[in-house]
Amino acid sequence: MNRAQLKRSGILRMALAGSETMDPDGPNGDTFVLKAVKIGAVVALYWFVSITMVFLNNYLLDNRDLDAPLLVTFYQCVVTVVLCWLMQLLSRMCPGLIDFPAVRFDLKTSREVLPLSVVFIGMITFNNLCLKHVGVAFYTVGRSLSTVFNVLLSYVILKQTTSLQAVLCCGIILGGFWLGVDQEGMTGSLSWTGVFFGVLASACVSLNAIFTKKVMPAVDGNIWKLSYYNNVNACVLFLPLVVMSGDLGRLAGFSRLGDLGFWGMMTLGGAFGFAIGYVTGLQIKFTSPLTHNVSGTAKACAQTVIAVVYNSSSKSLLWWTSNMMVLGGSSAYTWVKSREMKKAPHRNPPDSAKEKLLPAEKDDTGV
Repeated sequence: MNRAQLKRSGILRMALAGSETMDPDGPNGDTFVLKAVKIGAVVALYWFVSITMVFLNNYLLDNRDLDAPLLVTFYQCVVTVVLCWLMQLLSRMCPGLIDFPAVRFDLKTSREVLPLSVVFIGMITFNNLCLKHVGVAFYTVGRSLSTVFNVLLSYVILKQTTSLQAVLCCGIILGGFWLGVDQEGMTGSLSWTGVFFGVLASACVSLNAIFTKKVMPAVDGNIWKLSYYNNVNACVLFLPLVVMSGDLGRLAGFSRLGDLGFWGMMTLGGAFGFAIGYVTGLQIKFTSPLTHNVSGTAKACAQTVIAVVYNSSSKSLLWWTSNMMVLGGSSAYTWVKSREMKKAPHRNPPDSAKEKLLPAEKDDTGV
């Protein structure tokens, strides 16, 4: 096996290693230029997967011939479960290349994960409904309150207090949110339904992070096992919702039901939702949790610009200011919390990294 193949296999092992910490420099070390190239490639991969996933979901949810958002979300959960099985199989066939945990279904574990799965369903459903109603350009602002809910729910549920600096950052985010709603309303394109779903999605993202920490011991602390059980539970819980919402009936009358192109796009959307977990972990391992959050903020800004340019929209200075307030407040909050973690002697850095990974990963997927 040549050096290039070794490098690729090393990167894949890092992406698939779950919660284990690995050295991105490899055993022999790399030059500064090579490390910079690798980091740049990983960040570019993260941006590509994340932005493509959002636009692809928007395309699927904005299908006027098939208004079935719950069905789309359910199908993507099914794709995730199938991919977990596939990755487990590939891990057994190519253990030197892919490291993926064994995921055998256990009813007791499934019951322990169930409370999180209920929140998970709310998060991915409201994320998709927000995206469906507000579009990609306003999506960042529309569901920007997850940080604010993190502070509120951490106090209400976990009795954790927050520093004044972090609260001020939340104030900036709130100000950007309300300014964005006001400016979007002035353009005549504001969807209050989308804003409502965005607020609910933000609350669920925060609850998801809190419940994730509580149920991680049930899956041996492995994020991929958690993803498997979460999506298996979601597939079961979604079935009655899909039937009651009428999405199944609309699918039966869909003119492109037998179109392989349509199902290919649906499957691709699920695959990108699965892939975002890998590239998120990969970016954190090659950089740091703080750098990952900064990269995510910059990605959200680029995503907004791409959406505005693609739709040939004209936005006011205050509209762009609202986006900068939301993104700037989120970045400042991440920086403040990072400093507080470093000052706290009882915090374990790897645990801190994992805590920051989980909400960030789910916040990005939208699926």
